[in-house]
Amino acid sequence: MSKTRVVITGLGATTPLGGDVSSTWEGLLAGRSGAKRLTADWVENLAVQIAAPAAVEPTDVLERVKARRLDRNAQFAVVAAREAWADAGLADAGLDLERLGVAVASGIGGLHTTLANYDALKVNPRRVSPLAIPMLMPNSAAAYVSLEFGAKAGVHTPVSACASGTEAIALALDQIRLGRADVVLAGGTEGSIHPLPLAAFGQMMALSKRNDEPEKASRPWDVDRDGFLLGEGAGILVLESYEHAVARGAKIYAELAGAGISADGHDIAQPDPTGSGARRAMERALAEGDLTAADIFHINAHATSTPQGDIAESLAIRQALGKEADHAIATAPKSMIGHLLGAAGAVESVATVLALHHRVSPPTINLDKLDDRIELDVATEQRKLPDGDIAALNNSFGFGGHNAALAFKTV
Repeated sequence: MSKTRVVITGLGATTPLGGDVSSTWEGLLAGRSGAKRLTADWVENLAVQIAAPAAVEPTDVLERVKARRLDRNAQFAVVAAREAWADAGLADAGLDLERLGVAVASGIGGLHTTLANYDALKVNPRRVSPLAIPMLMPNSAAAYVSLEFGAKAGVHTPVSACASGTEAIALALDQIRLGRADVVLAGGTEGSIHPLPLAAFGQMMALSKRNDEPEKASRPWDVDRDGFLLGEGAGILVLESYEHAVARGAKIYAELAGAGISADGHDIAQPDPTGSGARRAMERALAEGDLTAADIFHINAHATSTPQGDIAESLAIRQALGKEADHAIATAPKSMIGHLLGAAGAVESVATVLALHHRVSPPTINLDKLDDRIELDVATEQRKLPDGDIAALNNSFGFGGHNAALAFKTV
């Protein structure tokens, strides 16, 4: 594979903090929580009644006819992709559409469509929507993003639980370096705030049960953390070869230097407690990007607020960076936006890119007392990043032992 430089030229997001990148970034810097107590009738019998829903309904943004043809997760993806496309200035760039690719992931996919149509089936098979299959299939969001812009270089949908969005960005990096595309819209999306996932994750004891104080439920690295908070939304980045971006005069936020992927081979739900799989993913991202541990000054941690996961990741970071971890500022956006599953790594990649671009680490909220097993320099307020050439890691880990890490650097 070539060492073609790949840069980020456009960003798009819709999250629990805002319907676009600027409002999301503002919320992250302000340490604002997007968590809420749910008010729908269906929450009454659930043990967990809190989540971090999208701040802006996608149906308020999309055309009515288009929105009706998309599952909620695909709606989020199209909203975020439109923003990223516009931000990159691609509408008038004269792109060769055969050199434009898409890689949009989802951890669960068209959940709302699947369950709504199953309910309809039980009443009368004729009530099942003729659009059900195109709406529920896992690749639906990626397909509709490609249709939105006419992308013809290839459309991909990695499905690797909570590492999905990060793997999609890693795949986009590969596509450009393999010479298969010049530009790729990449990221992840999820719309799974629904009684089934809330009940299922709750039964696994994976979710926080702080129903009376939802804004304090997600507490990465805190001694009193008791599980994650389910969120929803999407993040999309425009990845582009450096030469292509410079030739068209595009603005450049940062460079994606490398990606690392590994598997734990340990358990379907619990991470390897030694952190070895996560460590290998980070080390591979650094090696691919020709970076060393000394280059890393910011870490966007996966940090879901689960008792085991936060410890394993802390160990992995220490193993990957060694003593250089002392100058790397760690932060956990999930304390504010919750866990967006397949979209988590993508939205947090947007945050990581902006952290480098603006040279500031957003805070981690709800960290009242750091678990003494966490040996990281955690930002609990905005922290300035140094001048000069610096790099950052974005980590994502998912059920099944999926580990993915991205190494971004300043340009």
